[in-house]
Amino acid sequence: MMSETKKSLHDFYETKMIDIMHTVTTAPCIQKDASLDHVLSPLKDHGYVWVVSKGVPKRILGVITESDMIALLSPPITSLQTFDTPDARSLQFGVPLTAEEIMSKKPVPASPEETVRDVIVKMKQFHVKQLPVVDHEGVLLGDITLHQFIESYYKEIL
Repeated sequence: MMSETKKSLHDFYETKMIDIMHTVTTAPCIQKDASLDHVLSPLKDHGYVWVVSKGVPKRILGVITESDMIALLSPPITSLQTFDTPDARSLQFGVPLTAEEIMSKKPVPASPEETVRDVIVKMKQFHVKQLPVVDHEGVLLGDITLHQFIESYYKEIL
């Protein structure tokens, strides 16, 4: 007989995204022409922000994560730091940037019918902690994060 924890883990793995994802109304989103201050606001609260097309429906264009900010916040390079070259997007150059110039293009999507198992495999394979949940036309329905998985599993084992 399967232990309750193993049974619960199996059930958790079979949970579909539609049942645990955040909806598009709560997913952090900005448009591609958003300025840096509009990027930073949701980024500081969520650690990521989806870059979407204008209008409705919202189509996913890219994502900006805390990791993308490393290039922007990197200090000027000294002669002792020849192993790296400055990123053209660095704030040290004083060039105003838009979300489109900062974003990582083509984020790895999930469908609402995919299971936790499928999405965790994607997260591990692509080294990401959040995925947009989109329909077959690329319209953003919501998102799913590693944090949501942790919360969901924690609730299931209590």
